[in-house]
Amino acid sequence: MMDAEAIRRSLEGGGLRCTPQRYAVMAFLMTYNGHPTAAEIYKAVNRVDPRSSRATTYNNLRDLVRAGLVREVAVEGRAARFDAKGVRHHHFICDRCGDVEDMAWYDVPRPALATLGKRVLRECELIFRGLCTQCAPRRVSRPASKPRPY
Repeated sequence: MMDAEAIRRSLEGGGLRCTPQRYAVMAFLMTYNGHPTAAEIYKAVNRVDPRSSRATTYNNLRDLVRAGLVREVAVEGRAARFDAKGVRHHHFICDRCGDVEDMAWYDVPRPALATLGKRVLRECELIFRGLCTQCAPRRVSRPASKPRPY
């Protein structure tokens, strides 16, 4: 877990002032074990400091993402989720419940320069999609059925 000084240094290293509200958002993300939505982050930060507005929380999230300190994980048809970048990892998103899980990191081959054209690649990550362990169909062993008469 990051201490207060480390959070302050990470904010300043990302070119951001360490405001109390921004610190609260970053501290929450560093300690939260999961991928909260902006609304969940706002509720948690607001419980600690009721003066923090929804707009300020959302603006701080945007700034943290732009500074590269927080990753926004887009979940189609659902609210985006946020993840403090610490240890590099990929994500698995469940098609049914929308749950976002961390997946172990492995290096993804960079695309050939010719395919990028004039684009400048910052990073490459994988998002796996499918059914999580809770939503995946379970194999149910059924008793052998009697042969059907013709």
